Amino acid sequence: MLANVSPKAAEMGLFSFLTNSVIVALCVLGIVFFFSKKATTNMTLVPHKAQNLFEFLVEFLYGRVEGIVGVKQAKLAFPLLGTLFIYILTSNWFGLIPGVGTIGFGHAEGFLTLDPAHLEPLLRPPTADLNATIGLALSSFLVWLFLTIKEVGVWGFIVHTFGPKGGLKGVMGIAVAIVFLFVGVIEIVSIAIRPVTLSIRLFGNIFAGENVLHTMSDLLNNQGPIVSFLGSIALPLPFYFMELLVGLLQAVVFTLLCSVYIQLSTTHDDHGHEEGGDHHH
Repeated sequence: MLANVSPKAAEMGLFSFLTNSVIVALCVLGIVFFFSKKATTNMTLVPHKAQNLFEFLVEFLYGRVEGIVGVKQAKLAFPLLGTLFIYILTSNWFGLIPGVGTIGFGHAEGFLTLDPAHLEPLLRPPTADLNATIGLALSSFLVWLFLTIKEVGVWGFIVHTFGPKGGLKGVMGIAVAIVFLFVGVIEIVSIAIRPVTLSIRLFGNIFAGENVLHTMSDLLNNQGPIVSFLGSIALPLPFYFMELLVGLLQAVVFTLLCSVYIQLSTTHDDHGHEEGGDHHH
C-alpha cells in the first residue's frame, strides 16, 4: 500500500469540526503558549534558560523579517510572521513524534491498531491537512491586504498595479499604458492565487513526508513479527532526519514568501521614486 495516509482528516467526536488534525493543532497551540508563558514570566536582566532561548528566537526572527520588509513594516508584520514560523515549524515536527499518524482507530481490529490498512489515526499534524494550511494562507493574505492598504491606500495600490511606468508620452505612452494594464491583470490573478499556492505547497510537502514514512515502515510487514517490527523502526529512520529538514524548510519558505509579498506591495513605490535618482548617479 503506497499511500497509507488519508488526505482527509478523520472526525474524532460528535462535532464534525473536531478532527484528528484539529486535536493536534490545539496541542501545538498549547505547547507554544506554555513555552512563551514560561519564558516571559519572571523575566530578569540575567535571563533564565527558557527566557534566553525565547529572546534569541524572537530577536533572530525579527532581524530576518526586518531585513526583508523594512523597519516600519516589521513592527506591524512581525506578530503574524513570527507566529506563522513558530506554529508551522512546531506542527511539522510534531508529526514526527512516534505514534502521531500511526496509532488510532482500526476499522477491523478495534481501538489502538498499528495496521495501516485499517487505520484512522488518532493524531495527525495539522499541516498535513489542507484545511489548516488554507486557513494559515488566508490569514496571511488578509494581513497582507491590511498592511498594503494601510501603507499605500486603495488608489495607491491600483496605480501601483495598473499604472504605466517610465513616464513615456504620446503614442509610445499609450502603448506602454496598455501593456501595463495587461500586466496589472496578470498581477491581480497572481495575487489571488497566492493563498492557493502557499497552502498546497505546505500541505503537499508535509503530506508527502507522512506517506514516505508510512510506506518505509510497512515494507517488511509480511516478513514475520520480529523482522516487521525491526523494519518499521530501522527503515524510516533516515527519512526522519530528512523530514526534520523539510519541516524547517517549509516553515522558512512559507514565512519568507509572506514577507516578500508584504515587502513588494508596501515598499515598491518608494523604490520606484528613487530609481530615477539612482540611474543618474
